[in-house]
Amino acid sequence: MRTGNVVYATRALVEVLLELASDADPDRVRTGVSVTPAGELDGDTGLPPETPVFTDFFLPDPGNAVNSVFGVDLSTPARQAQGQFVSHPVRELEVTKRDDLAEVIFVAVPPWEIDEASFGAFDRFGERQPLEILEARAPEGSLRDRE
Repeated sequence: MRTGNVVYATRALVEVLLELASDADPDRVRTGVSVTPAGELDGDTGLPPETPVFTDFFLPDPGNAVNSVFGVDLSTPARQAQGQFVSHPVRELEVTKRDDLAEVIFVAVPPWEIDEASFGAFDRFGERQPLEILEARAPEGSLRDRE
């Protein structure tokens, strides 16, 4: 989620997403990502406590035929995922027409590293957003029920 124009994510989340993308290469990965308020994170973020920070992801379901054919993830309830992660093994670091189903879309491309050329945050219109990667960690038991 965003505060002003900045998208916040934990380093642990970004590292796991890049690992998923690397492991799946040359196939694409698509999965939902969700937020935790900054005040619930372990570690000082310097952010107001209500600031949403991306901390969690949902395990991709490679066997989901609808997802594979149409690029739509029906296995993760929409209210649980505030964003989306996609990897583009053979494309540019940008949002494609298949990616624009979330308010925030994280995109990764090879060489699957934490840098501006390999990982970025975009809005639903494909505009790149400033991304701040935080050293704070999600609380124990993250991926809790988000009713």
